[in-house]
Amino acid sequence: MKTKVWTVDVKRDLSTNCPQIAQAARLLQQNETVAFPTETVYGLGANAKHSEAVAKIYEAKGRPSDNPLIVHIAEIEQLAEFAEVDSPQAEMLMKRFWPGPLTLVLPCKPGVLSTRVTAGLDTVAVRMPDHPVALELIRQAGVPVAAPSANLSGKPSPTKAEHVVNDLNGRIAGVVDGGPTGVGVESTVVSCTGEIPVILRPGGVTKEQLEEAAGPVLIDQGLTDEKKAPMSPGMKYTHYAPEAPLAIVNGGVEDIQRLIDQYQKDGMKVGVLTTEERADVYQADAVRICGRRDRLETVAAGLYDVLRSFDEERLDFIFAESFPEEGVGRAIMNRLLKAAGHRVIEA
Repeated sequence: MKTKVWTVDVKRDLSTNCPQIAQAARLLQQNETVAFPTETVYGLGANAKHSEAVAKIYEAKGRPSDNPLIVHIAEIEQLAEFAEVDSPQAEMLMKRFWPGPLTLVLPCKPGVLSTRVTAGLDTVAVRMPDHPVALELIRQAGVPVAAPSANLSGKPSPTKAEHVVNDLNGRIAGVVDGGPTGVGVESTVVSCTGEIPVILRPGGVTKEQLEEAAGPVLIDQGLTDEKKAPMSPGMKYTHYAPEAPLAIVNGGVEDIQRLIDQYQKDGMKVGVLTTEERADVYQADAVRICGRRDRLETVAAGLYDVLRSFDEERLDFIFAESFPEEGVGRAIMNRLLKAAGHRVIEA
């Protein structure tokens, strides 16, 4: 399969009839797979109603089949076709954060979506992305679009079209290149099937923001307790990992440099993931900056690009600084822990 790449200038092309998006939308209507930008990461989309189309997502990514997919919509009216909204908190969260980096898990109406989307569950995860290319593509396709991140399963999620091409060229029908994404980590996933909403995956919308909009919100115990299985199936698997083993270090700059020195003395090529404030301190084979420590949203935006960049250096080991688990820091640490396979060094 030859993968078509369309470049879309958000400021220019969306002001007129955009042939690139029209072509991509036709492929979705023909039950093919198309990658597209959202405000979080690039998604790999297919018609959520068609099982053969959805199967192509799993095949292209090498994704486990018990891992449900998020359905993307462009208009709130699309929800009534396949989901039940019987939670006042869900309505408040939609009103406050849609379009935006928030996914809601809702009761699913039977017989509308492919069971491959829901992995056989009676619930469905839905979001409305805050990106003009994504919204226009979904509108023109005229179907709800199932879309996980557009990467090979287990690798860092793509925040640029080139990341998608590197992973999936020849495996999918097309890629709409709308430039780099903004938030950088995936959407927050919140279950609204009980009396109190539960965060199943931390992401671009923080717990504090959710509670400000809709009252008390719980956090799935599986996210913080390794002995408990996470409620969100996607959280079971190692994700976001660079090729070299990675460990998070709970310690200061001196502790991390001491580890670097020790590994280099043993003949290993070592990288370190850090921030602008500390970049000049480290002596390592590869020093990568993912943002500013005093602005964690910049760390979230740069995290996956940095994790991917380490692969170019053919390293033997990577050390990553840790970050405070508050606000978007929860999402950053969640992704780093997944990338490290929960390997943490207490220095």
